[in-house]
Amino acid sequence: MANEELLCTVALNSWKLTVGRFSQTLAAFTDEQLQKQVAPGRNRLFYLLGHLTAVHDRLFTMFDLGERLYPELDEHYISNPDKALPDPVSAADLRNSWTEVNARLIAAFDRFSSQDWLKKHAAVSEEDFAKDPARNRFAVLQSRTNHLSFHLGQVILAKEK
Repeated sequence: MANEELLCTVALNSWKLTVGRFSQTLAAFTDEQLQKQVAPGRNRLFYLLGHLTAVHDRLFTMFDLGERLYPELDEHYISNPDKALPDPVSAADLRNSWTEVNARLIAAFDRFSSQDWLKKHAAVSEEDFAKDPARNRFAVLQSRTNHLSFHLGQVILAKEK
């Protein structure tokens, strides 16, 4: 395996591991427990699940993988803070959305070559990408893995309470 392929495999494995850990940790909570805040005055677990589902859903268009599955989640879980709007879906539906988004992403990511990971993503212009080719899909994958890891830590702390 070439070094580029190895690096991409390691990064993708980290993504899969973190998605799996988040899913497993989330499964330990009942739907009612998802209403728990990660800390007093902070986001509810339900909101974090919606937020991460919406953020991951955005990767479909960012990586030219097709249309998003749940763009309607943006208003509730990206554009507005927790509790600004009523939750648009049930906990069961949101859990299913999380699972579907990530299963489809992983299936698509598994088909990427190392060259596919080094391509520009849709959120960067051709001009900016030419100036900085590090603004690629691989960088976004790493950023989103870190983002997910941060929120996983919050969920784990909430579980301990």
